[in-house]
Amino acid sequence: MDSVFSFAKEKMTKTINNFKSELAAIRAGRANAAVLDKITVDYYGVPTPINQLASVSVAEARILVIQPWDKKALKDIEKAIQASDLGINPQNDGSVIRLAFPPLTEERRKQIAKDVRGLEESAKTAIRQIRRDANDKLKALKKSAEITEDDLKDGEGEVQKITDDFVKQAEDLSEKKSKEIMEL
Repeated sequence: MDSVFSFAKEKMTKTINNFKSELAAIRAGRANAAVLDKITVDYYGVPTPINQLASVSVAEARILVIQPWDKKALKDIEKAIQASDLGINPQNDGSVIRLAFPPLTEERRKQIAKDVRGLEESAKTAIRQIRRDANDKLKALKKSAEITEDDLKDGEGEVQKITDDFVKQAEDLSEKKSKEIMEL
């Protein structure tokens, strides 16, 4: 039975970590290097993440500075950012690229907060799916007479406790990100 619990915890932890990375990539009006994580640059024919081509730093609250190690990659990085769905026009001065994050409108903030709730719901659905898989494994153990009816009920209770804990984590992360987005 412990293997079922560790299976559930491991899968749910991966779900939460994935949810965290999705939240980190959401632009909240402040400069955040994580928004570049999903952007790849065609560097000598190989799609390469920006953070492997350049140092990315936050110069001010709303300005991100990208300084490539190879100056020849500057134009390719600029093109990749323009082609992405980031919605920010990069400023290239010949040695670094600056991304100025404009303040978000109230309407845009509400839309992003709504998107965060959608991501939260997806994470919670994935967690519930893992709960179902774990309960199915427990029922299979019961069917093969490896555990008793009481063990099954106790196991399902434990799986539910684990599920509740991870659902709470997802809700807390979502609430924190929504607060960050709605702040001016």
